[in-house]
This record gives sequence, C-alpha cells and structure tokens, in this order.
Amino acid sequence: MLNGDVMAQTTSPTDWGGDVRVVSPPGVRPLAAAPAHDSEVLHLDGDGPGLPGTARLVLLGSPCPATNVLFHALRQRFGYVSVVLEQRVSRRSLLAKRAKKLGLRTVAGQLLFSVVTVPVLQRRGAKRIAAVLDDNDLDVSPIDQPVVHIPSVNSDEGRAVLMALNPTVVVVSGTRVISAKTLNAVKATFVNLHAGVAPQYRGVHGGYWALAEGRPELVGSTVHIIDQGIDTGPVLAQVTFGVTPADSFATYPYLHLAAGVRPLLDAVKPLLAGDAPEIVTPLSDEPSCLRSHPTVWGYLSRRLRHAVS
Repeated sequence: MLNGDVMAQTTSPTDWGGDVRVVSPPGVRPLAAAPAHDSEVLHLDGDGPGLPGTARLVLLGSPCPATNVLFHALRQRFGYVSVVLEQRVSRRSLLAKRAKKLGLRTVAGQLLFSVVTVPVLQRRGAKRIAAVLDDNDLDVSPIDQPVVHIPSVNSDEGRAVLMALNPTVVVVSGTRVISAKTLNAVKATFVNLHAGVAPQYRGVHGGYWALAEGRPELVGSTVHIIDQGIDTGPVLAQVTFGVTPADSFATYPYLHLAAGVRPLLDAVKPLLAGDAPEIVTPLSDEPSCLRSHPTVWGYLSRRLRHAVS
C-alpha cells in the first residue's frame, strides 16, 4: 500500500490543521487527547453537531503526503469526503515487530537505510519530486477541513467512527493492516492504491523491488479491494510507468501516486453509484511475495551491481 516511510518523513501530525476530537458513545474507550489548537468536538452519540458530510465516501489514512494528495483528488472529483486519520505507529513499536519477524540484523540494516540513505536521496531528488507533483497536478497541501482522529483503524473508536459515518466506499491510505473485524464493521467497499503490481509485489516499495529484480515492465500501481490479506484483494485497475535516470527510491512513491490517482478515481465512481466492482486480471500471474524495506547494504549492492537507485 501507499504507506511509504519515505513519504511520511516530510510531514507529521502536528503540521495538520483542522484537528477534530471525537466524543465516544457509551461503552467505547475515549480517544487520547487531541492537539490543543482549534479542535472541534464531533459527537457520535447524538448529543452534538455530529460527524461532517454525507459520508458516502471516507478517506481512512495516516498523516502523510500521499493522504493529502488523495484527499484533494477525491474532493475535486466527488465533492465532500469525510477524513479519518489514525495515529502513526511509533518507530520503536514498528522496529520491535519487524525484529521478531525479520531478525535484528535485517531490521538494523533497514533502520540505517531509513535514517542515513533515504534523507540523502530525498535531498538529491527534491527537484524531481517537485516536478512530478507539478506535472501531474498532485496537491500535497494540508487537508483543509475537519478531520476525525482515531488511535488505530482496528480500535473500538475507529470502528465506532466508521459505523457512525456508514460510508459506501472507504479509500485507504497508509494505515495499519486492517483487521477483518474493522472490514466487517460497515457495508462499505474498502479500496487501496498500492505502490506496486499486486499481487506479485505486495507489501512496500513495489516499484523499487521490480527494478531491483530486473522487471521494469512490472513497475506500476494497483487499485484493489481490500480483503483480509495484505495487498491480495481483487484488482480494479493496474497501470505501469517508466522511470528516468533522475528517479530514485525517494521519487518512486510519487511516481506511483501520479500513475495511480486517476485509475483510483475511475474505480471509485461506479462503487459510489452502487454498481458492482469491475474486476480485472492482474498484469502478472507469477507467485506473489510480501516485500519489506531494503537494508542499507542490500540497497548499495543493488545500486552498484544493477544501477538501481
């Protein structure tokens, strides 16, 4: 999915305006305290102004530039879109979970790559990123309407918000893996824009891994329905794109966005109208694999041997 740690480094929850606190209904644990600046209280129990909008369409995401881009694109195409943002998982928590799954050595290499290599690539790729955003009319400016904040998409609070909004379509951007309990909480279709050709390149950084494996024809983005797996749901649209010598690990997420936003909007339109989803055949029927973040030594090796930056 488009959760890319690379993209998230350019913003933080404190950069966002229009924060909204939610007063939970009886029996639901209260939310953590929201930021103190200009918060609006939205009630879920019928005793306040209520949640904003008709909620036919909900953007469920984490604070990052990709979520901003999708918000502006969805609003421009469909009008009002309700926005629900979960708190980002702490780096310590993420590293602990990865260490159990991948081992300490791998996670140490991933951390070094994230804190040493990625910032260098971002500085070198800043002009290219700006050009991709400008050429494709991608708006990364902050969300400029009230936002509902939840601790997690899989929390009781998160499900209470979704049930109160009762949307037809939920577009997901960079959240935790969504549990079956949350997916089944509402009769909505959950849709994701994935940075990779799924299901072959599941997980993160699909374009990078396709290039690293010598498969430039499989550098692309996927719009799919979310099921209980990770990037395994039915495919609604897929599109491939090329990269230039000016591109790198820092620019690939923006290329994925640029290629995938329009197919996402086109896929959401009939779902909002109540039509059955139009499922397409994936571009690749090869065995799928869940991809993770590169280690610093793996990245440097592939760059030297295969010129993949």
